[in-house]
Amino acid sequence: MKPDGVVQIVRRFGPVGGMETYVWRLTRALRELGIPVRVICETVHASVPQGIEVHRLGSMARRPRWLAAWRFSGRVSRFVSRHTWPGWLFHSHEATAVHQVTTFHGPPFARVLERPWWRRMSPRVWGSLLLERREVCGPQVRCVVPNSVLIRQMLEDYYPCIGERMGPVIAPGVDAFPRRRPRADVSEIVVGFAGREWRRKGLDRTVRILRAWYSANPRVRLIVAGPSASEVRHLFAHVPFEVSLLGDVDLHDFYARIDLLLHPARMEPFGMVVTEALSAGVPAVVSDQCGARSEVHPSCIVPEHAPVEQWVQACERAILHTGRVSYRRSWLDVAREHVALYEQIDAQA
Repeated sequence: MKPDGVVQIVRRFGPVGGMETYVWRLTRALRELGIPVRVICETVHASVPQGIEVHRLGSMARRPRWLAAWRFSGRVSRFVSRHTWPGWLFHSHEATAVHQVTTFHGPPFARVLERPWWRRMSPRVWGSLLLERREVCGPQVRCVVPNSVLIRQMLEDYYPCIGERMGPVIAPGVDAFPRRRPRADVSEIVVGFAGREWRRKGLDRTVRILRAWYSANPRVRLIVAGPSASEVRHLFAHVPFEVSLLGDVDLHDFYARIDLLLHPARMEPFGMVVTEALSAGVPAVVSDQCGARSEVHPSCIVPEHAPVEQWVQACERAILHTGRVSYRRSWLDVAREHVALYEQIDAQA
């Protein structure tokens, strides 16, 4: 049995970030499947699709972040208490107290518990921990949905209270990209790195890997998309290989120019660039700290702290498949998986 409708909860409604884009595309796809959808948010950042009912709570101070999260949760609770929507299921992508379903898009804040005790003694830390625990283990919660196998493992480690309420991994969809054809000219191997948060995504590691690879194969060169040239130019002082720093560019063109995506991230909850590259026919080599590792061939997953030689070997293997890999996962696929989940929860009510 389907619920009468679904209420999606997100602070910013629109394609303005990774999590927000997930909610935006999911909401539109649910509507395409005929599911009535309402949205509770602070602000809207795009034209609202026809048939979606949006309730704006209005913007408020965004700093400090942990207090802003508490304030948003309180405003949502008060709003819901004034509106009776029987038969509707509440699906939150934020830490609230009213949802039956919550989707986790990033690593748990509870990782802070691994730090020394003196770094945990602050209202910010304990307020954030309380908010997060309520989000996943609150009495009204029926299902916690991780967006990757990596996030699921973290949630299981830090919050055993979730127990049987742990739901299936529902990864993001990906738009279809023009297919990268096998190159006739193999005089060079173009490696791509993409990501504005270059430290977390491992651009410095990419430089070390390319240095080692170039010493064995001087055909390799690097293209970097995302960070500004002025921000990362220091990483490339005296490198022997050719580098192109593109800055913030259209990734359609980026994927068309590269033979391999290298993503040695320190922590990547999912990694949309990985599935986008695969969709374009570009193989990807990723660290085991990348959520999208579940979507690539096992030979293309390298332990985060592996020696550079192991990374080079993985890259050499992957480059043989340029133009031959494929990946298809539409947002309608994502919506259908959610509908199945909603029906299961509604049947158990």
